[in-house]
Amino acid sequence: MPAGDPTDVVRALAERAREASHELALATRATKDAALHAMAEALLARGDELLAANAEDVARAEAAGTPPNVVDRLRLTDERLVAMAQGLRDVAGLPDPVGEVVRGSTLANGLELRQVRVPFGVVGMIYEARPNVTADAAGICLKSGNAVLLRGSSSAASSNAAILAVLRDAVAGAGLPADVVQLVPAGSRETVTALMRARGLVDVLVPRGGAGLIRSVVEGSTVPVIETGVGNCHVYVDAAADLDRALAVVLNSKTHRTSVCNSAESLLVHADLVDTFLPTVVAALQDAGVVVHGDETVARLPGVEPATDEDHAREYLSMDISAAVVADVDGAIAHIRRFSSGHTEAILTRDQDAARRFVAAVDSAAVLVNASTRFTDGGEFGFGAEIGISTQKLHARGPMGLPEMTSTKYVVTGEGHVR
Repeated sequence: MPAGDPTDVVRALAERAREASHELALATRATKDAALHAMAEALLARGDELLAANAEDVARAEAAGTPPNVVDRLRLTDERLVAMAQGLRDVAGLPDPVGEVVRGSTLANGLELRQVRVPFGVVGMIYEARPNVTADAAGICLKSGNAVLLRGSSSAASSNAAILAVLRDAVAGAGLPADVVQLVPAGSRETVTALMRARGLVDVLVPRGGAGLIRSVVEGSTVPVIETGVGNCHVYVDAAADLDRALAVVLNSKTHRTSVCNSAESLLVHADLVDTFLPTVVAALQDAGVVVHGDETVARLPGVEPATDEDHAREYLSMDISAAVVADVDGAIAHIRRFSSGHTEAILTRDQDAARRFVAAVDSAAVLVNASTRFTDGGEFGFGAEIGISTQKLHARGPMGLPEMTSTKYVVTGEGHVR
């Protein structure tokens, strides 16, 4: 960590970010896109040093007895580096949100009124593990005209430092100030507090991680926060579901990658399917290595562990899932209202009335019909990478791409108008 008081260190970084943001705000799309392509190429060209740095983090985590699902979030591979680079290229291919006219009109007095998108200025990110977030956040913030201060976890310190060094070199080589992308030291908890209190230098803060991290940032920050949330995602299998497709969707939602927030954590099954589909889906989950925590009905099946309310409310991020039987679609909605974290819920049904009722009544950031919860993702939605998935209701909700990382201002043009 650089020498000096952590608060002074963070403020110095933020002041440099503020200066860099002024230049970035004037950059053309061509310049920003060139920087993003340079960043993508640099990640691949210097992949060996990034994987070597990541191996240090993984080795420390495994030696400390870190759970396998957390290690998976931390680990980089050749395939994940390729995906990180492609995410940057995808962002480069998207329209530049800066300057987009949200709405406009000519007023009765002849004044021309336009509401246009503008960068926030300086964005702070506080996040856990997942070094791919370092590249994703840097790319989205750069394209949307924001300088970014990245404060990752100490568990990914080597990976994040290596990635930031690569990205900064690429940004500078493309003609933009390297300080549009900076790393806040992870060696002290005090740097998190300093970033949370840097009001006036940092315009908005985005926490991304577990419930404890998000809660501490939301409750302790004086900088405005865009709240991302944990994912207790539900899949409801209706009586009118195509059961073969439903089985495939449930398995994909749960087992495709368990360590991410859009993995299904709760399964709801219509009461009419207790003797048919329920034993089949539970056995299939168990065959895939999933531990099923079931309510009284589900727990009658072999190998199922009895579920508590805590189990139904939990984001497992592991090969575990809670399961319950509900009387109908309204029962599923009631269960979700009680236990959901507001991230993603899915209904599997061929009954259009049931689907419409579910979509209208479930209040989550994403509601899917006959599709896996794993699709709630910025890349899958066509946003390129994502800064996070917001479960709040103000400003941004769901996967946050380029438009969500902007504010707006009004531009009023007249011809000597006076009031």
